[in-house]
Amino acid sequence: MIRSGRTNIDPDLRDPEAAAADEADAPVLDLAAEEEEAPAEGTVAAGMEVIKAAVKHAPKGPGVYRMIGAKGEVLYVGKAKSIAKRVISYARPTGLVTRIARMVAATTAMEFVSTKTETEALLLEANLIKQLRPRFNVLMRDDKSFPYILITADHPAPRIAKHRGARVAKGDYFGPFASAWAVGRTINALERAFLVRSCSDAVFESRTRPCLLFQIKRCAGPCTGEVAAPDYEALVKEAKLFLSGRSQAVKQLLARQMEEAAEAMEFERAAVYRDRLAALSAVQATQGINPRGVEEADVFAAVQEGGQTCIQVFFFRTGQNWGNRAYYPKADRSLEAGEVLASFVAQFYDDKPPPGLVLLSHEVEDQPVLADALSALAGRRVEVQVPRRGEKKDLVDHAAQNAREALGRQLAESASQLKLLQGLAEAFGLPAPPRRIEVYDNSHIMGSNAVGGMIVAGPEGFRRRDYRTFNIKSDIAPGDDFGMMREVLERRFKRLLKDAPRAGEPAEGEVAADTPAEEAEADGSWPDLVIIDGGPGQLAAARAILDHLGIADVPLVGIAKGRDREAGRETFHMTGREPFRLEPRDPVLYFVQRLRDEAHRFAIGTHRGRRKKDIRSAGLAEIGGIGPARKRALLNHFGTLKAIERASLEDLQRAPGINAATAQAVYNFFRPQG
Repeated sequence: MIRSGRTNIDPDLRDPEAAAADEADAPVLDLAAEEEEAPAEGTVAAGMEVIKAAVKHAPKGPGVYRMIGAKGEVLYVGKAKSIAKRVISYARPTGLVTRIARMVAATTAMEFVSTKTETEALLLEANLIKQLRPRFNVLMRDDKSFPYILITADHPAPRIAKHRGARVAKGDYFGPFASAWAVGRTINALERAFLVRSCSDAVFESRTRPCLLFQIKRCAGPCTGEVAAPDYEALVKEAKLFLSGRSQAVKQLLARQMEEAAEAMEFERAAVYRDRLAALSAVQATQGINPRGVEEADVFAAVQEGGQTCIQVFFFRTGQNWGNRAYYPKADRSLEAGEVLASFVAQFYDDKPPPGLVLLSHEVEDQPVLADALSALAGRRVEVQVPRRGEKKDLVDHAAQNAREALGRQLAESASQLKLLQGLAEAFGLPAPPRRIEVYDNSHIMGSNAVGGMIVAGPEGFRRRDYRTFNIKSDIAPGDDFGMMREVLERRFKRLLKDAPRAGEPAEGEVAADTPAEEAEADGSWPDLVIIDGGPGQLAAARAILDHLGIADVPLVGIAKGRDREAGRETFHMTGREPFRLEPRDPVLYFVQRLRDEAHRFAIGTHRGRRKKDIRSAGLAEIGGIGPARKRALLNHFGTLKAIERASLEDLQRAPGINAATAQAVYNFFRPQG
């Protein structure tokens, strides 16, 4: 790696996708920009001087470059067939659009990574974009992983199951599906078609007679030997073929077996094949648009309106529609739909295998390179097409129509959100609608497993990627909510002061942001409003911490719950202002309640996760009044700790040796309040 300044993708470079490229072995060379008569730091001229100095040592072949800012942050990641030619284009004296000019002005260093091919460069570029999330790149926003269908391979009788997350379990994965509901629906149909078990291994081992699924013809009953091992293995193989895109071959096989059974006068066996064929037909006939000539494809359609881009993705596998999902990538308003789409597609396949065919709504730059990169990821040939007619064009048009409708809903919601933020600014006396709201809450049980939670919201809604948890480290007395709040805020704002000092006004010669949103992006870590769950005591503790850190310009609001914790009667506390309430039907009040409830949900969820982890290591010993005898009685009655966690109060009271008080203690332990 040659380092000379710092990088981030260039607006002229429309490429994406992530791949495994190792830059650790590359040599590093630090080059300082020439200091003779150096222009003022932070100006376009200064950035150009940095680029001119860096380009002297830039590789002439393919690779990835990064533009880096004064704080060491990556501003942009780009790939090029020739790094030197690409980078020098940023130093031309005229013709730079505003966005690129701002990027050049912020550049203080550059880094280069050479690759063997342009395909490798594209994959590395997409990988770095997703890892570093540079400010000037097209960024894919996605907080949810896709669910898959898993057919296990670590058991003599494989099972079919829904899977989400890291692929640590042994087996074959099929997907992605757009939703867990689509996975569940497909699994139900596949159970009827292939009779593959869906029970857990523990249930499988404990069966002494077939379960209900066998009785209703949704399982072959391998647990009790109702089906021979070779025959069950054949069923599993057929299911894999079907999910792998060989649906027609499987249907033809079943049809042939049905005819053979009928000719042999084995009508019961023929009826089984008939029912399986009917189940397969149901899978392919009830999932929306199911193309006849497209077995496996992902369809991407980009639509732009109101300065925003929506990309709708449809998944087709085995000739079935496996669902769709809308994305709203962060991209500069000056970028065309094709440019956003190109970068998005490469990042999209960073953590999922591409299908054999990718259909796009727009022509993208370096389309053959994109196809080669996806082929390298998939380990087989992947075609990237922009269809002009026929069934494939209909699929793209259908995706584009869904994208337009989704974007319309998003813009309407954004307008409503902006009105709420404007109302919030008026209610709390803020100078402008807040761009970043941070809400804090704590959760604990008598001081144990204490955690603080921070959620973030803005014009686009909840920013789940920015949520943070704080494990309380100091020795705080049980129930000391003030102390917990002080620790959380002190850790949060000390880190903020270190990592993102407050930005000032642009100096002379600097390029200012075009819009308030772009200005916020440059200083987006600082909140415009902080809300804490609590009354004047919590507010005073929070204010004291910020004052101690020299932070006086961040508005603080404390929310005290209404009488009997009644929603709608909350009292708001602000420094230098009398406590006040909002009208019970005020939309702003509902909005603040949503923020507070989300912070409460997040803190409680984190606390429960820590507590369950401790419980699983300590058993039930943490619960007062539970000794070895009662612990053994509960486990003998319910079987597992998870079953005890889920048990109702009545079920707990029925366990041998468990009285009402003990049952209540166990029940309350797994369901804390507040």
